[in-house]
Amino acid sequence: MEKEIKIIECPRDAMQGWHDFIPTQKKIEYLNILLKCGFDTLDFGSFVSPKAIPQMKDTAEVLAGLELNSSTKLLAIIANMRGAMDAAEFEKIDYLGYPFSVSEEFQKRNTNASIDESLIRLEEIQSICLKKDKKLVVYLSMGFGNPYGEKWHPDLVSHWSERLYRELNVNILALSDTIGCANPQIVSELFNQIIPDFPNVEFGAHLHTIPENAYKLVEAAHKSGCRRFDGAIKGFGGCPMAKDELIGNMPTEKIIEYLMENGIRNEIDSSRFSEAESMVSSIFI
Repeated sequence: MEKEIKIIECPRDAMQGWHDFIPTQKKIEYLNILLKCGFDTLDFGSFVSPKAIPQMKDTAEVLAGLELNSSTKLLAIIANMRGAMDAAEFEKIDYLGYPFSVSEEFQKRNTNASIDESLIRLEEIQSICLKKDKKLVVYLSMGFGNPYGEKWHPDLVSHWSERLYRELNVNILALSDTIGCANPQIVSELFNQIIPDFPNVEFGAHLHTIPENAYKLVEAAHKSGCRRFDGAIKGFGGCPMAKDELIGNMPTEKIIEYLMENGIRNEIDSSRFSEAESMVSSIFI
């Protein structure tokens, strides 16, 4: 039986590295439109240091202004215990997302912690999630390659997927192309290898790319069994820690385009989505 396609819209990822602070009320207005589009989940904000990511310093205020519905769930990114505890206090939040890198160098850059330290953090964060009825989503960043001269191989991603699943009971893992190095062959090989090995894990694709490559990457992931896709309308954003302004998020419209052209059912309300697309230019100015 065909699994349901889940589209996770990531305005947080689109906004976090934007050069000018986006007013809180504008964020609220935009997110409230996105909440009506039919996305499975909205990656809406993060509880991280405002010194590191000043754009997200108003996440709690934004959350207070959201008009939630029964279908779209909320995900907040956290990078340590303090952030996890803060986020877990909000009943409206369904998921806590933690960026776990298979690259030691990028783990230190992104969360100021080693991989071993991050494993300890994740164990503590998972404990908070269980106590507060939240689900943990782990992003395996540098999941499709490594720009730092460190060894990378699909088996490395499999190794960490197994450890996170077996040892910490993490059953939602989003393979993340933080720097836009993935190509359709790598995406296909990795998902074809990893999805059958862990049938109880929900694997997602969080791909940063240039728009010209987007469609083929979605196609490769979907044909290899991936049913969870992260995107951001118009491809805005990307990881500010990666220091690459040319690589943005996977454009959500490219995900939808692929699904529609191939007759694959999705829950997106096209008129609401068009409304959100129209508002983008007033957000990212």
